[in-house]
Amino acid sequence: MTVDRPPNGKATDLHFRMFTSDFGRYTRISTIFPTSSMGSPSTVKAARSRKSSRRLGSVGGLLLLSLIVSACGEELPANSLAPASERARNIDNLFWLTVIIAAVIFVLVQGAIIYTAIKFRRKKGEPERPVKQIHGNTRLEIAWTVVPALILAGLAVPTVQTIFENAEEPVNAINVTVTGHQWWFEYDYTDLGVITANEMHIPTDRDIFLTLTADAGDVIHSFWVPRLSGKRDLVPGHTNTLTISADTPGLYLGQCAEFCGLSHANMRLRVYAHEPAEFDAWVESQLAPADVPSETADEADLRAEGWELFISKGCSACHAINGTEAEGGGLNPGPNLTHFAMRDTFAGSLYDNTTENLRAWLANPSELKAMEPDLNRGMPNLGLSDDEITALVAFLQGLE
Repeated sequence: MTVDRPPNGKATDLHFRMFTSDFGRYTRISTIFPTSSMGSPSTVKAARSRKSSRRLGSVGGLLLLSLIVSACGEELPANSLAPASERARNIDNLFWLTVIIAAVIFVLVQGAIIYTAIKFRRKKGEPERPVKQIHGNTRLEIAWTVVPALILAGLAVPTVQTIFENAEEPVNAINVTVTGHQWWFEYDYTDLGVITANEMHIPTDRDIFLTLTADAGDVIHSFWVPRLSGKRDLVPGHTNTLTISADTPGLYLGQCAEFCGLSHANMRLRVYAHEPAEFDAWVESQLAPADVPSETADEADLRAEGWELFISKGCSACHAINGTEAEGGGLNPGPNLTHFAMRDTFAGSLYDNTTENLRAWLANPSELKAMEPDLNRGMPNLGLSDDEITALVAFLQGLE
């Protein structure tokens, strides 16, 4: 587009010459627009500036609103800013100390910038004045090098102190070995003889000392329950340790905090904190023999049919049921199912343990949770019929 003006530049009309493509041919179009309808160039520029400002204001308002809305909520079970243990409070105190120091520095620096911009701005019509350069000013350069170094050094003291306090091995703790798999957590209470998956049960006001690892052929995972402690990696072939505890009974949610493949976002965990007496009762129930139909069970019994399918379909090659011929393990280990019916969730704590969800899972596991069974990562589709699914669900729901 081009604009034609008379030589004196005082035309009342603007002539636009536009060229448009019409199947490869160019056609000249001349149109006359009165300048009075368009306004002066400065007016147009100001209008565009106001429109741009309104857009920026709208975007900024939406971003601010989204931040405010995301902070709303009465129940935030994975809120790291609501610590529920001594070690979580240590981390929380260090966090707020860092935030306060950073906020003070931000206010001072931004205040100095705003003050300088207002105080020393050039007034309208004022001639340019030379600006004194501070490059090579030894005192200033030493000051803004030493002061940040001192601030960081001061902040390092409580940081290192918190790290060592939280890493100290507790006395009279319950020992649990946590093994990360794609995509679920296994818990072995080594002192109590209990093995379970995804849902950890602990007593209140007692330390739980976790030994964290992953199988040699697996990937790195990270164990994190925000309200109970910090996060720690589970590295194949190596061991890390972490201590957690809970002040009050309740449910504390956690998750894998290290990207571990296709279903990383679906690798969740739960920690149930009980009063000591309730925890002892839970341990006793976990040590009880599995409720598996006997060999003399009625062949018409649905649970007995489900148990036979569990063995014949190869479920026992991956899933163990203590005290039975189902030993689990293998190339694609799955959760221990000895007392599966006592768990609230399954599939990496992704779904509630209901009949409807179990049926959908057995019909096509990868449809409910992204997995790679062909690579021994997750449960394969066994091609079960509706009747077989019904029998297996009855069997699993009887494992109390």
